[in-house]
Amino acid sequence: MSIPTLAEFEDAAAFLDGVITRTPIDQSLHLSELMGVPVHLKLENLQRTGSFKIRGATYRLSRLTAEERARGVVAASAGNHAQGVALAAQALGISATIFMPLGVPVPKLLATRGYGADVILEGATVETPLRLAAEFAERTGAVLIPPYDHRDIIVGQGTLGLELFDEVPGLDTVLLGIGGGGLIAGVAAAVKARAAAVGRTVRIIGVQAENSAAYPASLAAGHPVEVKTLPTIADGIAVARPGDIPFEIIRQLVDEVVTVTDDDIARALLMLLERAKQVVEPAGAVGVAAILAGKVKPAGPTVSVLSGGNIDPLLLQRVVSHGLAASGRYMSLRIPLPDRPGQLARVSELLAQAGANVIEVMHTRHGQGLQISEVILQLSVETRGEEHRAHVIAVLSGAGFAPVVVPD
Repeated sequence: MSIPTLAEFEDAAAFLDGVITRTPIDQSLHLSELMGVPVHLKLENLQRTGSFKIRGATYRLSRLTAEERARGVVAASAGNHAQGVALAAQALGISATIFMPLGVPVPKLLATRGYGADVILEGATVETPLRLAAEFAERTGAVLIPPYDHRDIIVGQGTLGLELFDEVPGLDTVLLGIGGGGLIAGVAAAVKARAAAVGRTVRIIGVQAENSAAYPASLAAGHPVEVKTLPTIADGIAVARPGDIPFEIIRQLVDEVVTVTDDDIARALLMLLERAKQVVEPAGAVGVAAILAGKVKPAGPTVSVLSGGNIDPLLLQRVVSHGLAASGRYMSLRIPLPDRPGQLARVSELLAQAGANVIEVMHTRHGQGLQISEVILQLSVETRGEEHRAHVIAVLSGAGFAPVVVPD
């Protein structure tokens, strides 16, 4: 497949003007100081439906013939693609059926239904909805709308790249998360075409979750390969195999692909909440995670795309706690104590001296492996970072206690 041209991206942008939101680009002073170059955040988490997916979905549906529109559309998704297709179909007067897994976050389910789609819940993972959507298309004639493996989808997503190039002076580097590859393929093609037209170059760096990183292996092999994925908080980019069409573009145009851990992503989400005041889903924060983890070398004005903000509030609560722990600002301690008066008071005194704030306490005589004369004290405490955390443990150990950090 040939790489989409600059004219294609500009035509798509003209069509989408007024349909999508031209999301803001905000400079992060914290990340700029850390990198030593201007670092900007593209706030696509503020896009309609809460993610970039509305771009590709709307453009793809707009290209359907009248006969295809009459047959309706079908898609499978755990969230953002579902919402993009549902809203695009509603705006264009097309009936939409969306297959979603049973465990889909409630906010995404309600939003998809709210946009007028007929939602069918089936299967524990997205693989089942994907199969059922394909069968539904075969059975009914509905047009299957893939999340990333289609030229129109890639062109629609790539309109974001035109905005980046036009709005960031001297743009040098763009960081984007990669799942199937539709977004980064489109942005890379659009940005590099716009840069070439004025005699410039721009680096494109893709970021994957370490537990679901199909692109490094695929790029090494020279063709898409399927990898075994492990659970990750960045479920929006947890794709076991690259899309065939985006892979070819990425192979030619993306300069580097790096991976980040779930701890890296949790720290990034926490930083975005505290410093940028942005609510972002884990998949949308991987570019910032790569910066914080030192995976990106500073070169010039940089943009990290916050690709989505559709995070379940319950997951956000867990991720914030995990991010605090990963940043050394929260820890749980398990301390065996002799069962005699004054021990709890002594531990509390030591923690106060060390400047640690106690959040939660559990004191029990019941536990596996305890001697009859022992109790277990389990504490959750706030700390000010890794150095302070180590100091708290050292103070307790120096007083003869044996604190054990309980994994988050």
